[in-house]
Amino acid sequence: MSKPPEKNQNQKPAVCVTGANGFIGTWLVKILLEEGYPVIHASVFPNSDASHLLSLPGAADTPSRLIVFFVDILDFAAVSAAVRGCAGVFHVASPCTLDDPRDPHAELLSPAVEGTLNVLRAAKYENVRRVVLTSSISALVPNPSWPPEKPFDESSWTDLDYCKSRQKWYPVSKTLAEKAAWEFSREHGLDVVAIHPATCLGPMLQPNLNASCAVLLNLLQGSKDTQEYHWLGAVHVRDVAKAQVLLFETPEASGRYLCNNGIFQFRDFAEMVANLFPQFPVHRVGGLEFETL
Repeated sequence: MSKPPEKNQNQKPAVCVTGANGFIGTWLVKILLEEGYPVIHASVFPNSDASHLLSLPGAADTPSRLIVFFVDILDFAAVSAAVRGCAGVFHVASPCTLDDPRDPHAELLSPAVEGTLNVLRAAKYENVRRVVLTSSISALVPNPSWPPEKPFDESSWTDLDYCKSRQKWYPVSKTLAEKAAWEFSREHGLDVVAIHPATCLGPMLQPNLNASCAVLLNLLQGSKDTQEYHWLGAVHVRDVAKAQVLLFETPEASGRYLCNNGIFQFRDFAEMVANLFPQFPVHRVGGLEFETL
């Protein structure tokens, strides 16, 4: 009597990516396709453009590996439908604007926090195995009270009062959203692991300019907003996407992970950009003394 066929232990499960048509989300979908994930639920905001996702290598395979869901993450039923049947969720979607928000609570804080909780509720309801939460280095720093002699680690949180006093609402949104996620994880036993990318740079696969790449574009266009007293963490977006997949596939991964290729004073970053792209009018800042944040 012949033996029944053995189950392929290396078979990858279906996964869902929220914010799938954004800068990081598109790269994540690309990596998941490259890594052989058979079914990817791409959650994108209603009426947003997802056509570039369908042109990624492997997306048009038969049977279809990429399924697009138009989802407002504040709509629990829609989120649940996108998550259904998936073993993992990569929660990338989070509001990020190039302009200062007129109403920080409505435009950034509430969607980031409530959207994250909605995704986690749906993940719990649909028996998802693990959620990889895309937080940000902005949820770790700035933290002016951190001991200057101590390296920053996963116990650091951005100082909300410090950011609010300076109208820095994006770090506030990411910090509140991540804290809410950890509280939900503890209360409901949901497996969550967080990744904290620095400023993501690299080739854009999506048609629209995103906030992090706008930093580089402004430099290349000769912006004189030198941000002399700022530090910039930078990381290649492909590294972030590969790290997200690694965190999902590594059972022992837990907690918070910084994803960063280096921290630079903004002046030094601008100097590197100027040297790499001498054909562009990058504004060089010289002869200044800088203070650390």
